[in-house]
Amino acid sequence: MTGYRAFDFDAYARRVRHGPCFVCATRDGHPDYVHEILHDDADTIAFLVRYPRLLGHCLVAPKRHVEDWVHELDESEFVAFQLVVRRIARAVAAALPTERTYALSLGSMQGNAHVHWHVAPLPPGVPYAEQQFHALMLENGVLDLPPGSHAQVGERIRRQLRGSG
Repeated sequence: MTGYRAFDFDAYARRVRHGPCFVCATRDGHPDYVHEILHDDADTIAFLVRYPRLLGHCLVAPKRHVEDWVHELDESEFVAFQLVVRRIARAVAAALPTERTYALSLGSMQGNAHVHWHVAPLPPGVPYAEQQFHALMLENGVLDLPPGSHAQVGERIRRQLRGSG
């Protein structure tokens, strides 16, 4: 397993609060918002997070710019979206050692407003005090991954999504 490195949370906060919508920029291929894409269909996009705390941590988002899933997605859209979230979560858990899969919607109207679900696999053996929110908080550092790691993890997850595990 790799170690952690410090994370510049202030720079991150400036980027998400004053830059373009990161999901829309990723969807549109903006060169400053390149992510390892896991899934891309007519309605949904999933990609590995740029600054992971957990290996395989990814985001799943509607392609349409939606800021409030409670009021902006009708029931059928929400159910279809959640089926994709589950499919991605199952692929991540099959691709990586996973004791528990976290799935939650975070973001803020003040930054990262585009609705997105985090899917994060907690690896086996993480001490209880370092699980749950602690395991996801960027303030605790981000994985110090060697070059090419995201591409390798992305391919493992995509292989699971294609069913060729």
